[in-house]
Amino acid sequence: MHDVEARVLDAIDAAETVDLLAEAVRVPSVTGTDAESDLQHHYARLLAGTGMDVDVWKLDLADLSDRPGFPGTEAPRTEGYGVVAVTEGEGAPALALQGHVDVVPTGDLARWEGSDPFAARISGDVLHGRGACDMKAGLVANLAVARAIHRAGIRLVRPLAVHCVISEEDGGLGAFATLARGHTAEAAVISEPTSGAVITANAGALTFRLEIAGLAAHGATRQEGVNAVEVFWPVFEAIRRLEAARNSDVPELFRGTALPYPIEIGTVRAGDWASTVPDLLVAEGRLGVRLDEDPVAARAAFEEAVAEVAHPWLRAHPPVVTWPGGQFASGRLPAGHELLGEVRRAVADTTGGLPVESAAPYGSDLRLYTAGGIPTLHYGPGDVRFAHAPREQVALGELLDVTRALALLAVRRCGVR
Repeated sequence: MHDVEARVLDAIDAAETVDLLAEAVRVPSVTGTDAESDLQHHYARLLAGTGMDVDVWKLDLADLSDRPGFPGTEAPRTEGYGVVAVTEGEGAPALALQGHVDVVPTGDLARWEGSDPFAARISGDVLHGRGACDMKAGLVANLAVARAIHRAGIRLVRPLAVHCVISEEDGGLGAFATLARGHTAEAAVISEPTSGAVITANAGALTFRLEIAGLAAHGATRQEGVNAVEVFWPVFEAIRRLEAARNSDVPELFRGTALPYPIEIGTVRAGDWASTVPDLLVAEGRLGVRLDEDPVAARAAFEEAVAEVAHPWLRAHPPVVTWPGGQFASGRLPAGHELLGEVRRAVADTTGGLPVESAAPYGSDLRLYTAGGIPTLHYGPGDVRFAHAPREQVALGELLDVTRALALLAVRRCGVR
């Protein structure tokens, strides 16, 4: 390891990095809320303190929604901001480190220890709280890399960029807006939680809505009606059969993943009165998109499976399928791209272990960056099994390991004057 690399690694302040994570988790930046914007402005100020040139702009939501490739949204939103910081250097950034500031809602507060998901409680080497894993630890690692390079007094040959985005959880509007703004890079690392692996491919996820019609009647004369809940069940069974078929032959990259392309029903609403046969059921869920599959083909497969359900009532009253909300295509790092080897070497040189290459069953901003011509992969702190759950947490040692590896990658990829 060169002296300049050692200087940068020595400039990483472990206690400061942990404090930055706790500070970030305490901001309840649920996607679409004012706190999401608050955290963007906070990170803009922190990045400006590293001497980087910071671009902060208000998103034109109407314009973005009219652009080809708009990724969709699910959370109500009145505003949004983009934040991109770039160091001095020649040409386009050699590397962008990307992270999203938004988190999902907390769910039942009673299920959180201490009943405060945003307390950033530390127990031993673990920090607990909404967003700790997904993905404020990765966001902080990116910031800590920029701080370490600045603190070490290093001048890079090629620029390093840090992208902070909103709305990843409900479709990727922030990444879409960042690319539309013209920000680019030779390669990018999104520091989503990867459990020590390097994720080079994502499955996609398409939000669907199902409307199942029934026939209302008094509950005392239920045989005069048709219960929408009852006729939904064979549709649900058909969805499970489709899921099994779509997961029967999966790429080797998904080894160890039990269900690479899940299909799940997330919400079900039916009926409006306890003693009335429900005449409408509305179910919403997500459809997993296979690697390299056109989302149009994935939608068609789902719609066909639903339409072919053999039920007399449904034959006469077909379910209605629509596609609101987030629409995540799949994405992957181009085969043989040098970024994979560079990341693996940086991890090995800082931790002593060579990370495996893998794929993830969820959608992310990766597919927007790769579609925009930026080779991209995931490497970040945390275990995705803790994401979106009341036990969300991240190991602080893992946060620091990732920060060190990304700092080494940045110095090597951007070069030093």
